[in-house]
Amino acid sequence: MFTEATFNFLEALSANNDRAWFAANKPRYESLVREPALDFIGAMAPALDSFAPHFRADPRKMGGSLMRVYRDTRFSRDKTPYKTNIGIQFRHELGRDVHAPGFYVHIAADESFLAVGSWHPDSDALGRIRDRIAGTPEQWFSVRDHKHFVAQWELAGDSLTRPPRGYAADHQAMADLKRKDFIGIAPLSRSEATGSGLVKLAGERFTAAAPFMKFLCDALEIQY
Repeated sequence: MFTEATFNFLEALSANNDRAWFAANKPRYESLVREPALDFIGAMAPALDSFAPHFRADPRKMGGSLMRVYRDTRFSRDKTPYKTNIGIQFRHELGRDVHAPGFYVHIAADESFLAVGSWHPDSDALGRIRDRIAGTPEQWFSVRDHKHFVAQWELAGDSLTRPPRGYAADHQAMADLKRKDFIGIAPLSRSEATGSGLVKLAGERFTAAAPFMKFLCDALEIQY
């Protein structure tokens, strides 16, 4: 699937992030990035069915699990047109965008990792997750601190500096109620990303996060 040539292309794209270079190297993008990414997505489908049946591995070229290579530059000072990473999200079947609960794979020359959870959820979803944590803190702690989860994942993302409105400042889970992201990150080495066991490795790490993901889905009142 992914090879050293995949990483070499991403490094070259980072150094030549313009439309003329990309157009001239589009066949390399197809063979070294998009095709192996779609192969990986297709291979992940049976694994997802086994531990997260309501999450989708969609190997379509456009509109599926593989995120677009084109950057949205409308509100950014950085006007480079292309992403220099491979982004793959296996999102919930009801999810409409990248903020929905999902399992994520990030492949880049400078850093690769796996991620799980809900990144930048909207205000309604964020409130539901916080309410669930506030109302059932022991259940939250049991999934957050589960030995299989902490062995693979580290919680990450942005947090408020002050307690959110509507929650007791001395709540036992206040450190987590301040979170604006509910995501776990697991580093992925280049040798792991290019190895023959990537599908198995990703499946095992994602499986370890199943209770964490189920908690988020329960909070949002969607099936895990």
